[in-house]
Amino acid sequence: MSRRIRWVAAFLLLCFVALVVQLSVIQVAKAHAYANAPGNPRVADVVTNDPRGVIEAADGTVLAESVPAPKGNPFGYKYERVYPQGALYEDVVGYDSPLYGLHGVEATYNSYLEAHDAPIKTIGDLFSNRLETDTVTLTIEPALQQAAAQALGSGSGAVVALDPQTGAVLAMYSSPAANPNPLVSLNPATEHAAYAADIAGNPGGPNFPPLLPMAYRDSFAPGSTFKIVTTSAAYMLTPQYVTKKYPAYRCLPPGSIQGQTTYLCNYDKEDCGGDIAQLLPPSCDTGYSLLAQDIGPTNLYDEALRFGFDQQPPIDLPHSPYEISEFEPPSFYQHALIFLSFAAIGQKNTSATPLQMAMVAAAIADHGTIMTPHVMAEIRDGQGNVVARYHPTVWKRPDSPAAAAAIAHLMRLVTTQSNGTAYGIFNPADDVAAKTGTAQVGPNNSLTTDWMIAFAPASHPVIAVAVVVPDRPGSGTGAADAGPIANHVINVALGH
Repeated sequence: MSRRIRWVAAFLLLCFVALVVQLSVIQVAKAHAYANAPGNPRVADVVTNDPRGVIEAADGTVLAESVPAPKGNPFGYKYERVYPQGALYEDVVGYDSPLYGLHGVEATYNSYLEAHDAPIKTIGDLFSNRLETDTVTLTIEPALQQAAAQALGSGSGAVVALDPQTGAVLAMYSSPAANPNPLVSLNPATEHAAYAADIAGNPGGPNFPPLLPMAYRDSFAPGSTFKIVTTSAAYMLTPQYVTKKYPAYRCLPPGSIQGQTTYLCNYDKEDCGGDIAQLLPPSCDTGYSLLAQDIGPTNLYDEALRFGFDQQPPIDLPHSPYEISEFEPPSFYQHALIFLSFAAIGQKNTSATPLQMAMVAAAIADHGTIMTPHVMAEIRDGQGNVVARYHPTVWKRPDSPAAAAAIAHLMRLVTTQSNGTAYGIFNPADDVAAKTGTAQVGPNNSLTTDWMIAFAPASHPVIAVAVVVPDRPGSGTGAADAGPIANHVINVALGH
């Protein structure tokens, strides 16, 4: 009899242990998943009845907040989302649309912004069901964001400004910009109209769904700004070619690239040549095309990878394939080496986002290191306590400090030497190091995509900037079209 009792007791004990384990899994291990499951009525209740947390800029300017919703709205919401600064911060902040979902910081940090259980800090908290929202503070500096918008005006283009030492995004603005407020309206007709208007203005591609930012989700031929990557490949992987002198050409002679014939000429149709120190300031296409052949497709591809090409940038915003800047692998050039020459000067199959080229500039500014780009500075709860704070981390180390210093000196010559392509563009007091880019695109090269990447002060950089002005008709240049925009943002950043 006692033996049977022991077996029953053991069985009941095992059942009790299994029950405790299952409860632990539900209450601890899977608690977050269950709490946020789409089928959980509490999730729908939070969306319908509770406000979201505030998103603010670095100086405390409110960028997104919840206000009481009009009674009787079709969605039955008690609160609606509003964006007091309109279109100015949409690239980063994104939107929270009842019909089209979440984007930007609204999506990335949704778990902090939506109403959630307050942390247990006292015995009394164990017996309460208190909800709270957090405030997300961004790295965006309003003065720089406004400077970017003002300089771009109504034209198409984008600006990205980074702190090269931390990776903090100081400004990210795309033009044309769209106001997210109609898209998050609690009136379905207004939301549909806003969506349709954006799609009509930006059909297909990276701008679907609506209001996706050109600054980090659209890529363009980077033109001669890519020569910074080509120069880095020479310094880091084939240093024997850094001082090699290349013949002065206006256009490459027929058969220059292993017998292959092409029409590759300098943009201004002037003769240029020499070593890298002589090639970079005037942005000599013919010289760099020959340098690329010496560096070779494998080395150039490897250096592009070291800068982050063909990889997803780790920025804390929603991701898509459109963010990936592209450089073709070595096999692409196996039977057409002339395309390597075009790739090395940022033409044909090479493409880059403004964020990517801002990171290229930041790498040279920060002694050869690319810090992980980020838009969140810190998150605080309703009582002002820090819930999370961003800690800068290294993403890539494409260059050695010595190589970065040498390239920074050459970029300085671009702005200070009389034959530099950015000579006379920047305020001398800002001590700017820069590189222009003018990519010939469109039917019969009838358009230009114009670039400027820069950092300042060159001796102790605090800002790195990339500007793109795409698809300009006629004979535009990076210096003329993108240069003044970069100059204005840097002037504001340095207070000059």
